[in-house]
Order: sequence, then structure tokens, then C-alpha cells
Amino acid sequence: MSHLLVEQRDGVAIITLNRPEKRNALSPEMVVRLADFWREVATDDSVRVVVVTGAGTQAFSAGGDLGTLIPLMMRTKEPVGEWETRFAADRKQLHAAILRNSTFYKPVIAAINGPALAGGAEFVLATDLRVMSSDATLAVTEVRRGLIASGGSLVRMARQVSWANAMEIMLLAEPISAERALAMGLVNRVVPPGEVLDTALDLARRMCLGAPVALEKTKEAMVCSSGLSMEEAFAVETRCTKENAMLDDAREGPRAFMEKRPPVFRGRAPR
Repeated sequence: MSHLLVEQRDGVAIITLNRPEKRNALSPEMVVRLADFWREVATDDSVRVVVVTGAGTQAFSAGGDLGTLIPLMMRTKEPVGEWETRFAADRKQLHAAILRNSTFYKPVIAAINGPALAGGAEFVLATDLRVMSSDATLAVTEVRRGLIASGGSLVRMARQVSWANAMEIMLLAEPISAERALAMGLVNRVVPPGEVLDTALDLARRMCLGAPVALEKTKEAMVCSSGLSMEEAFAVETRCTKENAMLDDAREGPRAFMEKRPPVFRGRAPR
């Protein structure tokens, strides 16, 4: 079966890392398919929110496959077959696959059904809302493999939790529990294992009540203003506000509220 499953429900795209027998480790096929997915869904107006989870109950993702993906990244293995060849032709697809960028603005929710390790944990840090199983753990383990985490966590971690917590996670490389992740503010919800995906989908459904471009522009403003001076950050906010105001949805929302009816949002359709 495909190493990445994609399903769409009422504006929500659900993607499943589908290698349960390998703890959903990132394979060349999975990486290439993920990179393709993010590129395509970015311009798909039928998708407002993305939910990402892992297949089975053993893991969200154990990170990069040490037998295929990592040797290909390190150029210590020659590619074999279609997916390894496609990956080796552009190794930057790994960064695209786990959203090591600041240019994907549709909201992404992680349904962390099991341990998220190494690149799997870095993938979690690239999402916007996180629902974690009470049985799950999270660990960035690269230093114990003689590697450096280069999927975005060296930049993101200290922006998402306190400095001391960030350094503990990155340098000790030991798993933290769901309860600890919640206390740190690293995840939004901790729920029983059987409720992870349903809780994430409920958040996605409620998020879809917002206007699609307004959702994107809100995320864009928050991502792009991070780390800037106040004046520079306000300039980003103003740009995003103006761009959203050009759309009919910016009038439809207030009009529907005054008329006491649900809004009918049209997305990118201009006034």
C-alpha cells in the first residue's frame, strides 16, 4: 500500500503516515508523496485544514528510516527503485515533506497517536495545533545518533517552549510524556488513545467555520512576523489584513452576522 494515505472530508484533508510495521518511519516514498501533497494542497481551495496522523497504535512517526532515507541523505547509499531515485534527485524534498519552511499557511493539526521521535517530533513542531495520546511520548533523538536535528526543531523549539525546556528536550534527547508536553505548552490537548483522531477532527471542523483565506492570512501574519521588531511585525499584519480585505468574504462575514444567518464564504473569489 501507499506509504501516505490521503482522505478528504468537508474541507479537511486527513493524511496518514502509513508504515505501521516500521513505526511510520519516513521512507523515500513517504517523503516524496508528502512533498507533492503540500505543494498541491496549498492551491486547492477545497481544503481548508489538514490533519496529519500515523497509522496503527505504535507510533506517530519514528523519524527518518535509518536504513533508507538517512543513508540517502548522507549520500552513503545508492538509490534503488523509483522512490529512492526520485528522492535522491532532490534531497530537499525532506524539508518540504515535514514543512521546514514558513510558506505553508493553511492550518495543520497533528493527531499524535503514538511516540513522535526524531524527524517525527520535528514534523509535530511544524504543525499549528496538536492533539496527543495520553500514552504517546515525544523526543528529538538525533544527538544520540551522532546527528543534528535539521528538520526545523533547532529553530522552532525555543520559540515554542521556554529556553530551559527547549534545551532539555534537544540536548538530553530523552522522551517527554504527553502530560509534560501539555504542561510545557507544546501540545493543545491530551486525550485517551482512542480519542486522538476524533478530537483533532473536531478541532478541524470548528476551524473550518472560519473563512478559508482569513484562516491562511491569520497564520501567515503570525508566522511571518515572528522574530521581527514591533514595527516590522505590524507591517506584516497590515499587509495580510489588506490582502484579506480585498475578498468578498471580508464583507460576507459581518453581513451574515447582522442578518443572523450562517456566512457563505467563497474563498479567493474577488469582490
